Amino acid sequence: MTLKLGRHEFDDDATLMMAIVNRTPDSFYDKGATWAEDRAFDRVAQVVGEGAEIVDIGGIKAAPGAEIDAEEEKRRVVDFVARVRSAYPDLVISVDTWRAEVGSAVCEAGADLLNDAWGGADPGLARVAAEHDVALVCTHTGGVPPRTRPHRIEYADVVADAIASTVGQAERAVALGVDRRSVVIDPAHDFGKNTFHSLEVTRRLGEMTATGWPVLVSLSNKDFVGETLDRPVGERLLGTLAATAVCASAGARIYRVHEVPETRQVVDMAWSIAGRRRPRRVVRGLA
Repeated sequence: MTLKLGRHEFDDDATLMMAIVNRTPDSFYDKGATWAEDRAFDRVAQVVGEGAEIVDIGGIKAAPGAEIDAEEEKRRVVDFVARVRSAYPDLVISVDTWRAEVGSAVCEAGADLLNDAWGGADPGLARVAAEHDVALVCTHTGGVPPRTRPHRIEYADVVADAIASTVGQAERAVALGVDRRSVVIDPAHDFGKNTFHSLEVTRRLGEMTATGWPVLVSLSNKDFVGETLDRPVGERLLGTLAATAVCASAGARIYRVHEVPETRQVVDMAWSIAGRRRPRRVVRGLA
């Protein structure tokens, strides 16, 4: 199925890199490296140069921390979205928010995609996506409130729960008027999950891709990688790429990442091994 992200369309065999751009002073990974607007804009230029098709702009870190109301979140992201839209008309701009109020403002500023990382916590966000004809990411969080960590959460079957939740959100979004080609589902590694849950979702990701909805994975430097390998933030790239290869083999379409070139090579290799992508150049044994 052709993937429609706002004003942009991609063939059904395209895989997309979604580069993370944090407008926060306290991100777990970059520790505020792109908090200043010009530094964030430099980050956009960097990842575009590295081949990212999407930038995902976020104004609030996912983990617990200082309370950030909707007005402050808008101050962090709305004008920045407008600046990026003006500079990069062909770039897909995503905004990581769960709030309908923020979603509406960033769509007015030029966003193409609303990345609802908290699983429909604000049901109005899907309506905003429909009103503005933008794309929507539907995630599985096990019902935990935004910016909270899971505590002894249990599932009879975490993958079945993830499929039921994300497909339910996707169907609701379409019923509200979101273009079916513009809805993406995400198992949301770490969100509402312990490490065993995230590993199982990774191992069985093919069950999510088999639903027919395009699947996004956000694996980059996550805690489940760190705990599995006993590696701190900053030493999780190899583990992230291993998980990426598994998800790519299962057919994930979009990869939310910190490291664009490394992820692109892994995804392209995995898709070529799976027979979904032709090698870029073939001369061995033929010339």
